[in-house]
Amino acid sequence: MLWLAVVVGATILMTRYSSTPGTGGPAPITWPKDSQILFDCNRPTLVMFAHPHCPCTRASLGELERLLAQVPGGLSAHVVFLKPQGTTADWEKTELWRKASSIPGASVCTDNAGIEARRFHAETSGQTLLYDPAGNLLFQGGITFARGHAGDNPGCTALKELLREGHSNQVKTPVFGCGLFEAQCQKGDVLCKP
Repeated sequence: MLWLAVVVGATILMTRYSSTPGTGGPAPITWPKDSQILFDCNRPTLVMFAHPHCPCTRASLGELERLLAQVPGGLSAHVVFLKPQGTTADWEKTELWRKASSIPGASVCTDNAGIEARRFHAETSGQTLLYDPAGNLLFQGGITFARGHAGDNPGCTALKELLREGHSNQVKTPVFGCGLFEAQCQKGDVLCKP
């Protein structure tokens, strides 16, 4: 009987954990002028901030790949990988980097010392922002419905509506992933803590 209580308790904790979003500050309402990320004046620009050692980010990258396949050429997409100060060369060039690099229509870059993440107030891996060609924020949030879980979700639905119809009732969603600036995440010792 004790083992059943342990299994049930662990299941409840895991479910609660997977559905607990990370933190995130409000994104700038206009594209930061000092950003080094390439802004597209002709179509919407999407930026996803990612921790290269966050296992939850695999699902976010999968959703980004699905989104880009459903709206081919509809936006300029960038995956920006954190590289904390003092880390070794190629610290950010993990399997997740390779996955992001293989997504048709997405460009991948390194965010040295988290400068870009701070400019955009990104705090959680998987945080995704969409700006219109005039530089106005259209969407901020995550594109998964729980930590490490791919599938239909409010974030991707909102992005598709914005890109296809020009509007959505949902312009902000929770982000599920590792903290970009937590001490253990800086070392790469990531356990996807909220």
